[in-house]
Amino acid sequence: MNTDLQTRLAQALNAVTPLDPALEPAARAHLDDLTKPKGSLGCLEDFAARLTMIAQGGTPGVDPARIYTVAGDHGVAKTGVSLFPQEVTRQMVANFLAGGAGINVLAETGGIDVKVVDAGSAGGPYAEHPRLIQMKVAEGTENIAEGPAMSIEQCLKALLNGIELADRAAAEGLRALGTGEMGIANTTPSTALYCAYFGMSPCDMTGPGTGLPAEGVSAKCKIIEQALAVNAGAVTSQDPLRILAALGGYEIATLSGLIIGAAKNRLAVVVDGFISTAAFAAAWKLCPTVSDYAFFSHASAEPGHLKAMQAMQAQPMLDLGLRLGEGTGAAIALYLLRCSANIYNNMATFSQAGVTAGSN
Repeated sequence: MNTDLQTRLAQALNAVTPLDPALEPAARAHLDDLTKPKGSLGCLEDFAARLTMIAQGGTPGVDPARIYTVAGDHGVAKTGVSLFPQEVTRQMVANFLAGGAGINVLAETGGIDVKVVDAGSAGGPYAEHPRLIQMKVAEGTENIAEGPAMSIEQCLKALLNGIELADRAAAEGLRALGTGEMGIANTTPSTALYCAYFGMSPCDMTGPGTGLPAEGVSAKCKIIEQALAVNAGAVTSQDPLRILAALGGYEIATLSGLIIGAAKNRLAVVVDGFISTAAFAAAWKLCPTVSDYAFFSHASAEPGHLKAMQAMQAQPMLDLGLRLGEGTGAAIALYLLRCSANIYNNMATFSQAGVTAGSN
């Protein structure tokens, strides 16, 4: 075990501080003084208040924002849990870099930067590209149905890579980060993580992923049951790091680190769908305070996602039937957070506008 890696993770976790609840009343008072009935902008006001707290009572905002779409391959893909072959991970990374994917279009529409991170895809290094960050820990995980996905040391490296991404982003002046992923078969390790962290039944949580028919979902459930049994030592330990190493993926662990790093640097972090929320679950188990900084972009159409969010008392911002991943939900949600911040910053107060306030 690399004690230096463990020490670095512990230092990052210890650097995460909770939001100061004493900052909320002033934020709410400002929102109530805007030219509207109190509370009439609903969740947008809640988002604005929390963004103000993240800004330590300063000007709330999410710009500039960036989504990290993190790629990794999975040994469990060979069991047939996805309709797509493993090489699609690499092909989609090329598509992200060319600007042709859903995340590229939605992020561009919202004025959001996208970086693609190779955390653990198969096939060696990629050609250098301005959008690409190469942080490959290994060329895909081992098959979780046969043993641990990765070693503790490999998992620590991926976590610390994610923290480093957030540290760099903060140094660049970014104010909000979004999570995205690409990895054929990655709903399988994500489901296994939910089951291990929250004691959920595999067959209650297993969904179609890329579009498996009913018999495929049933077979996928059996693979997840096998993975939990084979890795029972890690599961019963309830050690979040051991569970992540045993059942996760390089892109999932890197996103967990990104979420921890965002909170460490007091950046808002927008969590995408099913897989990104599994990464959040690992980060949350390691450091519950990360929830102060996290916004859950949407309720995935993947069965089990809402159950997992309920286990963490998390609320989705949107429910659009999305199940693509890549960070697409985060791109849409970041626009809503921008709206929230702009309402707080740019709307007139009753006194400024010469409008008579309503009586309480």
